[in-house]
Amino acid sequence: MKLDEILSAAGKHKRRKRIGRGIGSGNGKTAGRGHKGYGSRAGAKRRLGYEGGQTPMISRIPKRGFNNVNFRKEFQIVNLAALQDKFEEGARVDGESLKAFKLVDDPAGPIKILGNGDLSKKLTVVASKFSASAREKIAQAGGSVEEA
Repeated sequence: MKLDEILSAAGKHKRRKRIGRGIGSGNGKTAGRGHKGYGSRAGAKRRLGYEGGQTPMISRIPKRGFNNVNFRKEFQIVNLAALQDKFEEGARVDGESLKAFKLVDDPAGPIKILGNGDLSKKLTVVASKFSASAREKIAQAGGSVEEA
């Protein structure tokens, strides 16, 4: 027998537990919550990582090293190959135009242009950062670079 072949008559639906319906039900009186305490109260939910009041593990282990998560600047990466495919000769490439072509998510955020691919069109590229190879390839194509 497989679970997906069980018919409704053969116990497909399990009956819900009727709690607090008398001593004969086996789930009467305290209704499976035990006596007193936090867990017996209505709305009692322990937060994630709660360890019954003892000092939690995350507080007990030593903290070492440096975490850069609060200071890191996440750049949106665009390669020259994408600029070659999407933009016409002489176009101005900035955050708004990159957003229009769905190459970046946030036009106001930091954008970095990388030199992956070839560029043969003369473009004016505006971005926060450029790799050295990207600068070189844009200049070779006759375009210009502006840091925003």
